[in-house]
Amino acid sequence: MEKHQLLLISLRKVIRAIDLHSRQLSKHSGLTGPQLMVMQRIAALGNPLVKQIAADINLSPATVTSIIDRLESKGFVIRERSTTDKRKVHLLLSDTGRALLDTAPAPLQEYFIERYQSLEDWEQSQLLAAVERIATMMDAQELDAAPVLVVGHISEDE
Repeated sequence: MEKHQLLLISLRKVIRAIDLHSRQLSKHSGLTGPQLMVMQRIAALGNPLVKQIAADINLSPATVTSIIDRLESKGFVIRERSTTDKRKVHLLLSDTGRALLDTAPAPLQEYFIERYQSLEDWEQSQLLAAVERIATMMDAQELDAAPVLVVGHISEDE
């Protein structure tokens, strides 16, 4: 097999691994990867604002708001207006959301990040350069993307 075919097969395997993990997460918890990440950040930050979560996970506030809307409609997240500044709305997990988060599997990027960070610095740099080159070869360098391993749109509104 030629090298370009082997590379395309490897790219396809990465896409499939992301898709399969997303399906497994959805089947197990009913959540998408970005929904799980938002819930994790709410728990970690303790009553944050949407803009704090957006900055923390590198998504737009509009995208995070859309994710929060879905989580709130499922009863996992509660919006609570600030008592000191009525313009601010804090987020917290409901008891149901906290219970779900406790049993949900970790997002795929957590496993990836652990393995990536265990590599030598030169290996990390080499992988980064190679994948950035692939993105350029696919005319994808200008696409807006968050550091979330999911296939398709992060929010259904996109």
